[in-house]
Amino acid sequence: VEAVNRRPARIQRFVHVSSLAAGGPAPADRPAREDDPPRPVSEYGRSKLAGEQEVRLAGKAEHVIVRPPAVYGPRDEAFLPLFKAVKAHLLPRFGGGRQALSLVYVKDLAEAIVTGLTHPSAGGKIFYVASAGITTAAALAGAIAAQLDTWTLPLPLPTVALWPVCQLQEFVSRLTGRPNVLSRQKYAELRAPGWVCDPTRLRAELGFEAATTLRAGIGETL
Repeated sequence: VEAVNRRPARIQRFVHVSSLAAGGPAPADRPAREDDPPRPVSEYGRSKLAGEQEVRLAGKAEHVIVRPPAVYGPRDEAFLPLFKAVKAHLLPRFGGGRQALSLVYVKDLAEAIVTGLTHPSAGGKIFYVASAGITTAAALAGAIAAQLDTWTLPLPLPTVALWPVCQLQEFVSRLTGRPNVLSRQKYAELRAPGWVCDPTRLRAELGFEAATTLRAGIGETL
């Protein structure tokens, strides 16, 4: 923001990539919308919300804020353990695998960011960027298995059992100085009923839709 403010004549609009985590969790029957009061449940979400506030309150250039949910696509290391588990014939089911999820394919997100940068109606607004379809962790793993054409064994991971695992991983991360996908902060996100957002504003106001289906996105990622 400070760098943008030093170039007021050169920078017309600043697109800030935030996260659904800034808004907080939401179930499938009440997806997160841009006008909802933000309720982040982790330090990650609170840091993303603080970044948004800095952009809105301190930035001098016109801004656009985009909030993607989980992003997947080729060369993404965050989803790689899930793909590896399925390839090893395991079907992980965190908390029963019922947590509802919005996802966005990386190329769709990139196009949405460009749209936010160039569309005349985007300035000063927040947009959730997600595919229209809603999935679950279990369905996502099943879709990967189907495209790998492999058999899998269910691996139930009850939410309560994840707490000591998250504590252990955080301890290991502190010792090694390397982050891990699991931590006590991540536990707050894993126990939420859902991470679903409504991309209606993006479609209605900017005419953009994240059109890549889960099947097509997984195929390219594989």
